[in-house]
Amino acid sequence: MVPAIDLREGKVVRLKQGKVQHETVYGSDPGEVARRWEAEGARRLHVVDLDAAISGRPQFDAVAAIIDAVSIPSEVGGGLRVLENAMRYRERGAERLIFGTAAVASPGVVQEAVRLWPESVAVALDARDGKVAVAGWQEVTTVDTLDLVAQVKAWGVPRIQYTDVVRDGTLFGPNLAGIEQVARASGLRITAGGGVSALEDLGRLLHLEALGLDEVIVGKALYDRRFTLAEACAAVRGDA
Repeated sequence: MVPAIDLREGKVVRLKQGKVQHETVYGSDPGEVARRWEAEGARRLHVVDLDAAISGRPQFDAVAAIIDAVSIPSEVGGGLRVLENAMRYRERGAERLIFGTAAVASPGVVQEAVRLWPESVAVALDARDGKVAVAGWQEVTTVDTLDLVAQVKAWGVPRIQYTDVVRDGTLFGPNLAGIEQVARASGLRITAGGGVSALEDLGRLLHLEALGLDEVIVGKALYDRRFTLAEACAAVRGDA
């Protein structure tokens, strides 16, 4: 169970389906939000720089504030399209680096990252109707989801983070069929995100554990207090 901290203009926000016009602000101090999740039992934080992803303007200070605020691992994604930015976060203490657009537009960046940090790289596979979305989900490519899965596996990437863009921020429930398809096709470790709205959703995701699903990112449902992080962790453990 991994709480999401999405950053835009230095604030913690959630977008619906990646659209900035559907933004809800949940805090103006990213470090404070990070400490809250750690205090509530988070073992990892999922940090996304929306400004870097959408407009190419990295928020280094805001991301660093999160990394510095907690003792648990932070993974960082959003706009990692050049190796220098990835190195900067890695040197600052990011435990995992998440590449999205680069996997389509600059494959060499991802391949070099895997060479440098073989166990600390993930590819965000953001899908809309079977095609890969990039640039902070603002563009949908002609690249088929499963074609990118095959490429990523060939590069030696150890983990895919799968998000159904249509469901993200909607609380409509995760795309179980899509997650299962990617898990079966890749054989890699899978992080699922997008659409979790209730503890029952987490229970359904547990059925995919045997296929490699071992992490679930949750954002809006936690921020809207539909359930607590402790309740979510218990559900993932099978206690609820």
